[in-house]
Amino acid sequence: MNFNSLQYILFLALNVLLYYILPPKCRNYLLLLSSYYFYMCWNPKYALLMLLSTVITYACGLLVSGKALGKRRLWLALSFVSNLSILFFFKYYNFASSLFTRLSGMLGLGISAPLLDVLLPVGISFYTFQALGYTMDVYRGDVPAERNFADYALFVSFFPQLVAGPIERSGNILHQLKEVHNFSFENIRAGVLPVLWGLFKKMVLADNLAVAVNTVYKSPGEHTGPQLILATGAFAIQIFCDFSAYSDIARGSAKMLGFELMENFRCPYLATSIQDFWRRWHISLSSWFKDYLYFPLGGSRCGRWRRILNLLIVFGVSGLWHGAALTFIAWGLLNGLYQAVSILLRPLRNRVFKLLHVPQKAWWLTALRVVITFSLTCLAWVLFRANSLTDAMAVYSSIFGWIARLPELGLSGLLSAGGGLGLGLRALCMLGVFSVGMLFADWFICEKSLWERLNRGVALRYCVYFFLICAIIIFGSYGSGYDPQDFVYFQF
Repeated sequence: MNFNSLQYILFLALNVLLYYILPPKCRNYLLLLSSYYFYMCWNPKYALLMLLSTVITYACGLLVSGKALGKRRLWLALSFVSNLSILFFFKYYNFASSLFTRLSGMLGLGISAPLLDVLLPVGISFYTFQALGYTMDVYRGDVPAERNFADYALFVSFFPQLVAGPIERSGNILHQLKEVHNFSFENIRAGVLPVLWGLFKKMVLADNLAVAVNTVYKSPGEHTGPQLILATGAFAIQIFCDFSAYSDIARGSAKMLGFELMENFRCPYLATSIQDFWRRWHISLSSWFKDYLYFPLGGSRCGRWRRILNLLIVFGVSGLWHGAALTFIAWGLLNGLYQAVSILLRPLRNRVFKLLHVPQKAWWLTALRVVITFSLTCLAWVLFRANSLTDAMAVYSSIFGWIARLPELGLSGLLSAGGGLGLGLRALCMLGVFSVGMLFADWFICEKSLWERLNRGVALRYCVYFFLICAIIIFGSYGSGYDPQDFVYFQF
């Protein structure tokens, strides 16, 4: 049941209606049944897998909270090993088998590992990490073990954020499940705008950009450097619009029911460094890795080289979390390498700025940092989007080869590149309009003072509603024969 479908809109409206009609004691049971129905619309059998993960972490949470230190560690380890084993089997076994067979062939052993015909359960990485985070929180004493199984099962399976996050923390959601959420028109109103904005970003921006991006990246060797640059920039906008759209609809849906989900994006393409980018992009996952992997490894409290190693480990694991492919691992490691280089060059950079009397907060320097950060992020997105490392290398070769030839191409060569002046300008204008519109609108929503002004201004608010609805109707993809496009992060 995709968020960008009429089926989901009716499902959400029915849940909101029944939630406020039913007595408070029955509401969580309604949401639990609805959440499992929501998941079973994809594949009924795999709901049992989510239930198994829920039972294991629920039981381990109780055992962790009431045992001596040694046994607490044992139950914590059991929770992690069992859940990660399930995740490995469904998501990484075939990838590991392929690597083993390839390595065996390179060594001349000729041993091949069998491949399994298994379907990757949608959302397994998200609900597994959410459940494991709960077990760790109980172990650390950050939250008490949840005794009510129905409430805990709802925490793991809450339908707005079940499939693609945000990866919620037990300290944020579990206490909300104990509260009585009375009907509030303010909550309905505050939830409608993120839902509409998310549908606009998904159906109007992301899905339309995906057509051009998929065409180019399907056969990168057949396209020129400028076309690949435009396609890569378009993908950067596409994946942001796609993923943040899911988070917007999830937060808006939960808000209508009286729940507050954590913010998952904070204008990431306005970041002034790669480190700043990861504070703004997929915040729930970045903070999960920071709290449950980076800090236990020693974080930034150790020496410089150990800190760099910790960063590379975290980003390598983050890349693997996104997908069972070498391209994702390389993408993660490249983001870690960016930060490692920044750490190593920071003393030299500060010395140069001091010597040249460059003000750290100068507007032009901030703008330059934003441009550089966006460019580095786009270079990394090549690995994320490419179908293989070979394709990624072909994209890099074409892009950097064309950039190296710019001096000899001249202005006429620059304008004629990429399939003609008309096509190049149209593509550039399309990307520019989408980028500026997306950045401004997302900044508008992120900015609390403007958000409050929008809520107070009835006329302005309904103008925004009208604009979004019209844009979705006119430019969105839907209608007879339309198959709602999956969100990009469904595959993770």
